[in-house]
Amino acid sequence: MKLLRYFRVAVDSIASHKMRSGLTMLGIVIGVAAVLTILGIGRGASANILSEVSSQGTTRLTVSPGSVSSDGVAGAGGSVQTLTMGDVAILSNPDLHSDVTQVVPQYGGNTQLVAGSNNTQIRMTGTTAAYADVHNLKLAEGRFLTEDEISQRSSVIVIGTTVATDLFGRPQVVGESVRINGEPFTVVGVLKKSGNAEFGSNDNSGFIPIGVAQGRIFDAPRYRGEYTVTSISADAASEERVDAAERQIEQTLRLRHGLAADDDNDFTISTQASLLETINTITSTLTLLLGSIAAISLLVGGIGIMNIMLVSVTERTKEIGLRKALGAHNSDVLLQFLIESLVLTLLGGLIGIGISYGVALLVQSIPNFNFSLLIENDALAMALGVSAGCGLLFGLYPAIRATQLDPIEALRYE
Repeated sequence: MKLLRYFRVAVDSIASHKMRSGLTMLGIVIGVAAVLTILGIGRGASANILSEVSSQGTTRLTVSPGSVSSDGVAGAGGSVQTLTMGDVAILSNPDLHSDVTQVVPQYGGNTQLVAGSNNTQIRMTGTTAAYADVHNLKLAEGRFLTEDEISQRSSVIVIGTTVATDLFGRPQVVGESVRINGEPFTVVGVLKKSGNAEFGSNDNSGFIPIGVAQGRIFDAPRYRGEYTVTSISADAASEERVDAAERQIEQTLRLRHGLAADDDNDFTISTQASLLETINTITSTLTLLLGSIAAISLLVGGIGIMNIMLVSVTERTKEIGLRKALGAHNSDVLLQFLIESLVLTLLGGLIGIGISYGVALLVQSIPNFNFSLLIENDALAMALGVSAGCGLLFGLYPAIRATQLDPIEALRYE
């Protein structure tokens, strides 16, 4: 009952000075809204990125030529193409690699596509028919490359929707002809639009048989008499077998490349799981950093709370003296002012939460904007907790000042 009575007194005091109370809460409102919005942006971006990476398959492994040392510097082989079609062939042997289901080579680079008077620069990748399965490619029209086209080195190409639109002004282009280095290629498929170009979009890409890319388009170098590849993708039998598949691939490549026991790998194996972990660590760190910067406004808001509570103690000196003369304990006075400070900060926190939800709804309502502002329960709890903490921390000194007033002196105060 005592707490309820003090709560009513606090509400009456705030209501009697609406303008002053509103301006006092403004710092808390801005601080909470800023922190929640920035955390929401960070978590939304992280969720979008993780979703995009996960959609490409959580069982995929990527083998790249060269190694990276612990200090992040390219090691031996970092500037040499050490992966070859021979490596691809032996890694494709299921008797030696029971936890690897598919192995896909890639050799690519940037090139120009021409159709009529139009041309566009794209990322061209030479690969095999299994690439679509390993990388979870979806087609809007037509089909992907076939095994016969790979073996016969046919002049066929699968392109992204942006490429189709740039060259022909429409996405439906199966059967049309494009030229690469003056050589005609027939479009056999168009990929579905994926967006998010910075995270693996194929909208501005093209795919051709790997033999064509190595021998006719890019003139790939040879290593130990075999065509090199820019990377190798492999699919593990299941998520649980990814580590086992990685070990099998590493052992085979070390043996094929003649590496001694104390030699570093001249290749690098990365998994989707490690990529997801790295992305999550980076986004979490950036979100925490930005959130900490935004939290400075909470400190400013807390100082405003302390200032107004000190003014309130001064204005109500006679009231405090009268209450103490009538038998109120110091704990009663302390509790009254602490509750008033808490009400101010919590009310400001609730308004800040409302504003952050409004910003989230506004972002979601923007058409063709593939981004979400994610406000989670732990962030809300943190916002309210920080608001309450500000109330206690910055309201404590004014409340203690109020308890130290001498009743007689307080009653004489003008």
